[in-house]
Amino acid sequence: MPLSVPTVPGSWPGGALDRAGAERDVDGLLDALREVSDTAVLVIHGDAAPVVDARLVLVPVSAVTKAREWAFLGRASNGSALLLAVVDEEAAVEVPGGARWAPLRAVGGDLSADEAEILGTAVALAGWLRDAAFCPACGTATVLRQGGWSRHCPRCGREHFPRTDPAVIVLVSSADDPDRILLGANAAWGGSRYSCFAGFAEAGESLEDTVAREICEEAGVRLGDIRYRGSQVWPYPRSLMLGFRATALSDDEARADGEEIVEVRWFDRAEIGAALRGESAIQLPGTASIAHRLIDDWYRGLM
Repeated sequence: MPLSVPTVPGSWPGGALDRAGAERDVDGLLDALREVSDTAVLVIHGDAAPVVDARLVLVPVSAVTKAREWAFLGRASNGSALLLAVVDEEAAVEVPGGARWAPLRAVGGDLSADEAEILGTAVALAGWLRDAAFCPACGTATVLRQGGWSRHCPRCGREHFPRTDPAVIVLVSSADDPDRILLGANAAWGGSRYSCFAGFAEAGESLEDTVAREICEEAGVRLGDIRYRGSQVWPYPRSLMLGFRATALSDDEARADGEEIVEVRWFDRAEIGAALRGESAIQLPGTASIAHRLIDDWYRGLM
């Protein structure tokens, strides 16, 4: 497959990213694209990327002085190729004046939907490239393949791919009053922020069973009317958050587990509205998270 020359990078040209999966098998893909001086590159340091005015900043490959790993993210609608460069320090890349390094958690809600998806993909892939260099079966250093999307073990022959762990996140409505929702304060946040309840799916467990188990464990509530609402990549470290709505069978059952969740509380629509507008001392999840979207959708009456 011929390699098209990308446009001069700066900002993402807009539109959804075409992952161009078939192109990953092109021999020498990364080397060929890195030979083009103005190939567009999204640089990731930790979970942060350079941004300006809530736009991702792309740099030419020549601006990256030292990268730990490279990968092919895909192509823009205009055919421009986009590479990922994983760096160990911000000084390893020359970014335009005015750009700042911003983590996905902080800036994801301010980006366009297309750019938020690109950044989520890049942070997830960067984490795997950084943390999974050795074969988990025999400990041998692996060889990158498929444009950075797989690893081959030269000793035992196993192929390894980026891992995604399914986790559920649930907004619980009141059985007695549809204008109330149950939120919990996590011990990890010092009890100062209220959010939906979440947890990882266990082996052999359906997502619906995970929802019922996690809410019962964390908040003491039995559930009915469990409904899927959408999903979100959340690479902390490698989750796929699957959002649900559910209704408590009895509001009186609500109680915190006292370990992971230090407090549970029923909130009415007026309290949530004030918190969403920043007119309350109550802290809710950041706008980059699906938890925020679940709460905001409920507040606006979206089912």
